[in-house]
Amino acid sequence: MEGASSRQPFETDAAAPVDVRARRFRARDGVLVVVLAAVIVLLCAGPSIRDAGEQMDPGWERTLVLAVGKPAGALADLLPFAGWTDDATAWLGGDDDVGSEGAFASAPVAGAGAGGAGGGAVPPVGPDAFAPRELGLPEPELGPLRSLLVTGDSMSMPLDAILARRLAAAGVATTRDPHIGTGISKSDLFDWGALAVKQAREAPQAVVVFIGANEGFPLPGPDGEDVDCCAAEWAAAFATRVQTMMDAYRRGGAARVYWLTLPLPRDGGRRDIARAVNAAIRVAAEPYRAQVRVLDLAEVFTPGGRYRVAMEIDGRDTVVREPDGVHLTPAGAELAADEVQRALDVDFR
Repeated sequence: MEGASSRQPFETDAAAPVDVRARRFRARDGVLVVVLAAVIVLLCAGPSIRDAGEQMDPGWERTLVLAVGKPAGALADLLPFAGWTDDATAWLGGDDDVGSEGAFASAPVAGAGAGGAGGGAVPPVGPDAFAPRELGLPEPELGPLRSLLVTGDSMSMPLDAILARRLAAAGVATTRDPHIGTGISKSDLFDWGALAVKQAREAPQAVVVFIGANEGFPLPGPDGEDVDCCAAEWAAAFATRVQTMMDAYRRGGAARVYWLTLPLPRDGGRRDIARAVNAAIRVAAEPYRAQVRVLDLAEVFTPGGRYRVAMEIDGRDTVVREPDGVHLTPAGAELAADEVQRALDVDFR
């Protein structure tokens, strides 16, 4: 018919039947497929399940995972499927062609000492760098304190006398060994490194060090040339000297060392020196955190870097700094002694 659509209707050949039958699966077939898949997974991933269970915290979840992982891992160890799986998925691990330079396997072991690190290698971290309490471990039983050394420059006075008086009743023998006018950075006439070794031979159980009123002198840098205070190169050289002394005082872990930071002085130039000294003390103590305690008197007396002549003690404004703007008054030294005693009480029960 003219004007009608030219599209032809879809026609089917009734004489040619279409087979629309499909296979019907029984429930048992589905169960068999699931079981087969589970077996394949266990054979391929058994060792991984076992390893994951062994790393879990104790509990029923770990028991359940190991109940499956141990037999599956043992069976997988006898068959090659797990290895095939690792080979097939190895490409997912990224680019392994990174060379051997810097590999952990070639690094020095902890406790080997810096000398075993080789040229340019990072020195190994030793176990003494970790205080047991930071790892959730009990502190070693040190017993009662019987011998104490208080040393340093004029900063250690009258702190040494106050500690000796306070601890005498507890049977503590306190050795007071101040060296006025000396400094760690001025070793031309007096060498604190040598003195620390000599003092340590007396085997004090605890050593309190308060020094820093006479610092800021040039120190030899890595190339042997003197470096002036107070940039990082100077602080690094000073920290090395402090660390040498700390190592001598701690006597291989037998003693405890309490190193006091400097309350910031009033004078601006001296403040720069004190900041560098305090930063060096903290860095120097890092390898020996198990035995060396850094007591932050800078924060006690000059919080936020703010110098103050007096501070409130027991509800009263009390003068804690001497007129020179550097040393502590007897009242200030009493407060410093409180900090030392609290630290001693933690270590020596």
